[in-house]
Amino acid sequence: MRRPAAAYAGWSGWGQRRLNPARQVFHRLGGAVLDALLPPHCLTCDNPVERQGTLCATCWRDLHLLTPPFCACCGVPFLHAGQAGPGGLCPACLERRPVYHVARAAFRYDAGAKRLLLPFKHADRTDLAATLAGQMARAAPDLLARADLLAPVPLHWRRLVSRRYNQAALLSGALARHGRKPWIPDLLRRTRPTPSLGERGAAERALLVEGAFAVRAAARARIAGSRVLLVDDVMTSGATVEACAEALLAAGARAVDVLAAARVPDPRLEGGRP
Repeated sequence: MRRPAAAYAGWSGWGQRRLNPARQVFHRLGGAVLDALLPPHCLTCDNPVERQGTLCATCWRDLHLLTPPFCACCGVPFLHAGQAGPGGLCPACLERRPVYHVARAAFRYDAGAKRLLLPFKHADRTDLAATLAGQMARAAPDLLARADLLAPVPLHWRRLVSRRYNQAALLSGALARHGRKPWIPDLLRRTRPTPSLGERGAAERALLVEGAFAVRAAARARIAGSRVLLVDDVMTSGATVEACAEALLAAGARAVDVLAAARVPDPRLEGGRP
């Protein structure tokens, strides 16, 4: 029997915030009791693990941490360093550099990452937020350190009602606690619903999200002159985060960085040719 998500949502695992000594003892005792009643299982399968909130060796091997070489700006992975152009940029960023400063991600979006992200996004596995946020902080400690505040990519209110939570907001909150940074969960809003961008090309994605985001009036004073770290679960073409960054910069933000749990490779770079 797998332990219910609510039972272990703050116990062990990557991204756990630091507790005072008394609470650490309490959490260890509580975790030991839970482990005795419901033995820990891997986050993505039924294999036993030593600590709840971790992955078994098999599932961990299936994940691909996003490490260099990747684009110096948008973070899209390269198959080899020879695919990088001048300044370490990908062809898309050489053609037109995004308005955000840099984007980074923890994982390459593939079958292994989907086993974490799809349940988190669509199956109420909100307990995975701390695990994912811990790896995001590991992947881009400089972005987290220099951020003045964090904010998530928003859902339209209709989608939020149907899904009941914004996965990007959960990641943003977990990252803020990890880095001891302020965050504004409702800094941005979607001004209109947008269709699923899954199978659409980069140009169509950009057109569909153009002007679809705005900074809430009450938050404008908070972001004036600030460096904002924009947080999302999956970054594909970058159209959504760029539209969000445009809204933040127009509202007075000094700069915007982007941090995602996973980055989708550019199919144009997947042939292995520079």
